[in-house]
Amino acid sequence: MAALRAEALTCPRCHLAETRTQVVFGEGNGQVRIMVVGQGPGAVEDETGRPFVGPAGALLDRALAEAGLSRGQLWITNIVKCRATKTEKGRLVDRPPFAAEVKACRPWLEGEIDTVRPRIIVCLGTPAAQALIKKGFRMGEEHGQWHEGPSGVKFLATFHPAYVLRLKSVDEEAYQRTWRALVEDLRKVAAAMHEQA
Repeated sequence: MAALRAEALTCPRCHLAETRTQVVFGEGNGQVRIMVVGQGPGAVEDETGRPFVGPAGALLDRALAEAGLSRGQLWITNIVKCRATKTEKGRLVDRPPFAAEVKACRPWLEGEIDTVRPRIIVCLGTPAAQALIKKGFRMGEEHGQWHEGPSGVKFLATFHPAYVLRLKSVDEEAYQRTWRALVEDLRKVAAAMHEQA
């Protein structure tokens, strides 16, 4: 993993290399059975070089704790390792990665999967689910459902913590509903992990 990370940190495979502060490689316990995969780093992650350490990461930590999990039991990463942005109302905001960016970054994600060899992969958000489960994945209808992958790996997708946070400022009822769904989906992962123990 150290060699893979060192190579990824100088990656020039797509134009995101031109605007990033640094590559945000995955981190966690490399001896775990669960990998959590988001869509890409945000501003705090781009600044620190660590995945899920901003506001969405704090919410993820809360959801994991409520579900009976912790970061120490996971490998956490993203489908792209550099921040993808767009300008909106005069400021830089995060955007979902383009297909070409996901494709360019795929070798790093596959390297992480091959090295960690998880039994369960949790996709946070639609871009990760569409990259790893199926192209037409629909989060509203399919979150919390198990999907069989290669080599017996089980996949489950749930709402991205950043999406849950955005709901909080616009629709309290939708926020509460989606927060509960996120926690319940993660509880399924915790239960499956204990079954495999």
